[in-house]
Amino acid sequence: MSVVNHPLPESRSKLERSTNSENSLHEPQEPTFPEGGLNAWLVVLGGFVLSISTFGYAVSFGTFQQYYQLTLLKDRSSSDIAWIGSLQYALLHLPGLPSGRLFDLGYFRPLLLTSLAAATVGNFLVAECTEYWHFVLCQGVLLGISVGCIYSPCIAAVSHWFKKRRPLAFSIVSFGSSVGGIIYPVIFRNLVPHVGFKWTIRTIAFINLVTFVIAAFTLRTRLPRPKVLPRLLDVKAFITPGYCVYVFSTVVNFLGLYTPLIFISVGAVFIGMDPNFAFYLVAIANASSAIGRVLSGALALRFGPLNVMALFMVLAAACTYIWPFVDSHSGYIAITVFYGFSSGPFISLFAAPTAQMGDPHDFGRRLGLQTTFMAFGALGGPPISGAIEGNSRSFHDVGVYAGTMILGSSLIMFLAKYLVLGKIFTGKM
Repeated sequence: MSVVNHPLPESRSKLERSTNSENSLHEPQEPTFPEGGLNAWLVVLGGFVLSISTFGYAVSFGTFQQYYQLTLLKDRSSSDIAWIGSLQYALLHLPGLPSGRLFDLGYFRPLLLTSLAAATVGNFLVAECTEYWHFVLCQGVLLGISVGCIYSPCIAAVSHWFKKRRPLAFSIVSFGSSVGGIIYPVIFRNLVPHVGFKWTIRTIAFINLVTFVIAAFTLRTRLPRPKVLPRLLDVKAFITPGYCVYVFSTVVNFLGLYTPLIFISVGAVFIGMDPNFAFYLVAIANASSAIGRVLSGALALRFGPLNVMALFMVLAAACTYIWPFVDSHSGYIAITVFYGFSSGPFISLFAAPTAQMGDPHDFGRRLGLQTTFMAFGALGGPPISGAIEGNSRSFHDVGVYAGTMILGSSLIMFLAKYLVLGKIFTGKM
């Protein structure tokens, strides 16, 4: 007769708890998100002010384009000058993969402080530029790459504090770039006649320094570093069809999205608008962009960021097609407003679908890779548009090219949604 020893109920319960505890060590735990609170909103504040002095400064380049083309760099072509702005745009995104990796490794603070110090140097050096290659190196390369090393980690840091309200938080942060796009053209236009180019740039550099200090004290991460980090380049993580197609759509979008913003002031002068007023068109476009960004963030909570972003891109494409064919001053101002309003949501929301396509601990790497690829679109778009304008001596073909890129991007976004959800016209994404 054999005797089978059964564990007592209490012992069995302890054994089950022990087994579950061991299993839980090997299973990734879904982190919790505060979705608000003082610390969370201070991070949003830091991202907001940093966005003013980084992305907001970059999207003000249309003002510099006009000034350089008409004053400082009259001997250079429109396409040559556009390379300065496109380098700045591109390098703002290009370091995304290494900076995202450093973010995942827990080096956010050193990366933030080093980048802000380099950007401060770059801001002041622009004031000393006199030759074309000076501007390329200082305003294009140094400013672009120093800002680019912190832009993606800043967005990733905000994502540590929000999940359900993440699109709204992103839209508030990106609202800062619209604020920057409003104030810098106004400051530039009003100071240059009185204090000259050098002191105008120095004034802007001091304003940027203040925002850098605020960002340094408020931006922080929350989620702990994972015990086992994914490799920097993991092909399996990046070959999911939905993610790949979505990243491609954002690259295509950057080939056309900023063309009107860079050339809108120059185009206004071409149709006979007062150059003194044409300077303000960049600020007008960015002001209406701010409305679009905040509104799209609220709509994304209800309908999904990709849905909202793709539909706004259709409207932006229509405005870009129309823009070069408007020859009345009032009509030109109106199309500037509509373009700014419809183009803003892309910048506020492009990171949100990426956040939904993987593990929160891996967001820095996925967003970094995306922005690295987006950099090539930002690099090529404005010079291509400038070359088209140089050959045709009008912006008609430029509008057709840029509008087609934006519209194509919107259609590709819907394809990415289909690959992820299996449907296009329904489903929140």
